[in-house]
Amino acid sequence: MARPNRQKAKQQPRGNGRQRNDRAAPPRKPRKSGRRWLRRLVVWSLVLAIWLGVATAGVIVYYAHDIPDVDKVAEATRKPSVTLLAQDGTVLASYGKLYGESVSLEDVPPALPRAVMAAEDRRFYSHFGVDPFGLARAMVANVRAGGIVQGGSTITQQLAKNLFLTPERTIKRKVQELILAFWLEHRFNKDRILALYLNRVYLGAGTYGVDAAARRYFGKPASKVNLYESALLAGLLKAPSRYNPASDPDAAHERAMIVLQDMVEAGYITEADARRAASRRGQGQAVAAWRGRYFADWVLGEVRDYLGYHSRDLVVRTTLDRRLQRLAEANLRKLLAEKGAERDARQAALVMMTPNGSVRAMVGGRDYRESQFNRATQAMRQPGSAFKPFVYLAGMEDGLTPDHQMEDRPIRVDGWSPDNYAGRYHGRVTLREAFARSLNSVAVRVLQRVGAQKVAETAHRLGISADLKAHPSLALGTSEVSLLELTGAYAVFANRGNAVFPHGIEEIRDSEGRVLYRRQSSGTGRVVQPRHLQRVTDLLRANVAWGTGKAAAPGRPAAGKTGTSQDFRDAWFVGFTAELVTGVWVGNDDGRPMDRVTGGSLPAQLWHRTTVAALEGQPPQPLPGMEIRVAESTPSDEGGGDGGLISRIIRSLGGDKDNRSGEPAKVRSDFRENSGEYRQHGR
Repeated sequence: MARPNRQKAKQQPRGNGRQRNDRAAPPRKPRKSGRRWLRRLVVWSLVLAIWLGVATAGVIVYYAHDIPDVDKVAEATRKPSVTLLAQDGTVLASYGKLYGESVSLEDVPPALPRAVMAAEDRRFYSHFGVDPFGLARAMVANVRAGGIVQGGSTITQQLAKNLFLTPERTIKRKVQELILAFWLEHRFNKDRILALYLNRVYLGAGTYGVDAAARRYFGKPASKVNLYESALLAGLLKAPSRYNPASDPDAAHERAMIVLQDMVEAGYITEADARRAASRRGQGQAVAAWRGRYFADWVLGEVRDYLGYHSRDLVVRTTLDRRLQRLAEANLRKLLAEKGAERDARQAALVMMTPNGSVRAMVGGRDYRESQFNRATQAMRQPGSAFKPFVYLAGMEDGLTPDHQMEDRPIRVDGWSPDNYAGRYHGRVTLREAFARSLNSVAVRVLQRVGAQKVAETAHRLGISADLKAHPSLALGTSEVSLLELTGAYAVFANRGNAVFPHGIEEIRDSEGRVLYRRQSSGTGRVVQPRHLQRVTDLLRANVAWGTGKAAAPGRPAAGKTGTSQDFRDAWFVGFTAELVTGVWVGNDDGRPMDRVTGGSLPAQLWHRTTVAALEGQPPQPLPGMEIRVAESTPSDEGGGDGGLISRIIRSLGGDKDNRSGEPAKVRSDFRENSGEYRQHGR
């Protein structure tokens, strides 16, 4: 009986043990496997971290080996700049990288750096060179907009890029930018970084730094800008060309308003401050970006001619008068807008200068933004009858006078037969009448008398440098000239016969104020004798008083000449008063004929409008050299008389007020019925 009990007792532990083993076994294996997995994760994480660190170090070393010398952060390596000033001292244009005075945060109003931070980096004083929150915010904004509408670069990163790096978008450049940003944050305090940024950032129109931009756009240093101007400058950082206040003031204003609101949100100003600042719009003196640019481009070429290569910043004081430039541009655009399309005239150019050649206004085309080709200085066109003053001057120097008579009848020279414009001939006429009516046959006869070579030499003596072919057709202006040179040659008559060199520069200084060039004189002395000057001016005055140029008459003593080339391809009027000499050309760049546009139509009208506006309020002055006229009696080579010595003396003294040209009343009446420019070449 005892044995079975022991057997049962032995079996119980076995049964109990198996049950315990069965319940305990499954948990052991997972715990052992989990620990192994955790150990492996830690090991591989360490390995990965080591390799990642090595790779990162390698990338840093790879991209850092050609980083620019960061110790030269304060140096500005750049090409020299040229700043052009108008006659009144305001900035006209700038070329190259223009830097102003270096400023610190203490030198500028607090609103300026605050506007920059509000627009570009509100957390500037909180981050370490890179702003993770700013990057995240920019990423979210860009995803929502479906494009790049916000950047994540900090001011420090932008400074690193501006100081040391090229603008291309590559991984290498971005890594270098981050490295340099960390270095700048380590090397300089926040105020210094912000000041460096304000002094080096590009703000459009060739300006670098807030001081240069303030001088360019507002005519004042950065220390004088107000809150609105500060917001406007800060707004340029987003897109300097798009928000340029000179070229697009409306876009610049809209951007400035956004910056002002950013400043409100950042807590820098109140809503009331923003409203007051916005009301200051228009009180600045932003320079029109395109006004005077044809002149500025021409003057820049003169700087190179005078100084050659230069390694210093230059400040050039020019001859341009802002008021006259504004008048010239406005009148030219208005005339073409009113009448250009209907007369098939697409372009025009105008040059206005003083009698000594100081260019006060220059318009090289209807719109500089559409075409930078300067039709006043670069275009070579046939002047037509506007060349005749040089023909007649050569004749006067050969003994002719305005009262000398010649035959106006058909002429044939070496197989060439030039016609008068209307195909009409007037028989025996004085040179004054022939010039005023622009009779071609008489001009050719004068050239035959003195010789084509003599005429070419006369034109060259007065400043025409173009190649002039010694051919009979030279009398009718078949050799091409520029508007600037032709106007300068006419200026000799207004300058009392003294040589004139058209110029746009009065003085050139370097950035330290040293004078490098200063104009001393305009020409090389007298090139036309007084009696010959009086005779030619007599002719030019008749053309404006009752001849083909009468549409130009400005209501004061004036003289000039019309010109029209073959098939109405070019139309000119060049003339002068005692104060100003102005030349006008109208035509098409491709030489396409216009719809019967003569020198006496659109060019004379533009000359009249501009001259009247330019001299408004000034008392009339007698033409130079014509204050006292000397009566002359010269027999005609063709048997003609001179109209009577006594009558000419009376006219010289101004006694014949109703007929100051010296022409018979019937001639003037006949001209009114048959007015117009005359054809310059054979049909």
